Amino acid sequence: MTHKTSPNLVELDAIAWRILECLQQNARMSFAELGRKVSLSTPAVAERVHRLEDAGVITGYHAALDLAKLGLSIRALVRLTIPGGDVQVSRAVAAIKELPEITRCHRITGDESFVLEARVVSIRHLEALIDKLSALGATSTSTVLSSPVERREYHASHIKSFDRYS
Repeated sequence: MTHKTSPNLVELDAIAWRILECLQQNARMSFAELGRKVSLSTPAVAERVHRLEDAGVITGYHAALDLAKLGLSIRALVRLTIPGGDVQVSRAVAAIKELPEITRCHRITGDESFVLEARVVSIRHLEALIDKLSALGATSTSTVLSSPVERREYHASHIKSFDRYS
């Protein structure tokens, strides 16, 4: 792996990309199985994975949960506008981190300050969450009907196709 001009970009070879593709499909794959898929020995593939982790390309492993099966069947996007400056934003971030319904929080450009993704059990639950968030600033809420792209796996060809925008 070599660094490109930007310190955040890591240039990957074909084997590294194949490792990433396999791990995106099944992060629980053993090093032995992963090695077989990419034609490397178990120690060699383990070393490659560790280098990808050390470089910050692989940032973690997790279990994907079906939150609807856990009772959180309503997904909502809440746009939150915080009045004032950095102190109010910092307070809002601290408060948002304490709300277990919030699954993602993005600080954004534009009229709003944040876009939040939330999971709730009912419309009543959503109303209570919006009431809590309204204490931080103005809200605008949408419920998610479906998610045609839930989680995208990335391949070398995807990233290379973006080069024309550099």
